Amino acid sequence: MTPPRARTWGRRGHTPVVRVRGRSWRRWSIAAMCCYRQGEASRLIYRSRRHRKHKGRGRDSFSWRDYRDLVVRAHIQLKAPIVLIWDNLNTHLAAGMREYAAAHDWLTIVQLPSYAPDLNPAEGVWSLLRRGPLANTAFTDDEHLERTLRRGLRHIQLRPDLIDGCLAGTGLTLTHHPTTIRRPQ
Repeated sequence: MTPPRARTWGRRGHTPVVRVRGRSWRRWSIAAMCCYRQGEASRLIYRSRRHRKHKGRGRDSFSWRDYRDLVVRAHIQLKAPIVLIWDNLNTHLAAGMREYAAAHDWLTIVQLPSYAPDLNPAEGVWSLLRRGPLANTAFTDDEHLERTLRRGLRHIQLRPDLIDGCLAGTGLTLTHHPTTIRRPQ
């Protein structure tokens, strides 16, 4: 609930200040997939989860099972095989996720290099959110944050050109015959 800062206008000599009451023990996690297919409109599929921190109570972010469920949901919605291009987040590299991918022929996972956010189209989605609806906003409560996040993500979902722009920002392009290799586990 700590607001991201962005540029804004203010009266000369008066720096705009947004007061925020401390850090929150609440946390939101969002996972998103930018889905591209030659000749079709691009899609954004996402899942959000609210976490409330309690000492000694497991993870306060997505587990590999949550990512697996998102991929399965995308497979059902898209009705097509999925080539998943992932960064090296530790939950993406989990043994359970690798085993799941090996057991399903409709899922191919390709890892990005160690640190390459410039090749990840989902980073463009987060940038759009941070510079847009989340910029310079002090959220009053969890529901205000949730409404703003959902509204911002829905805006992106309804604009395939924004999702295409996230791919164009990486410098990558779609090909008619993708050349991906399933890495041995």
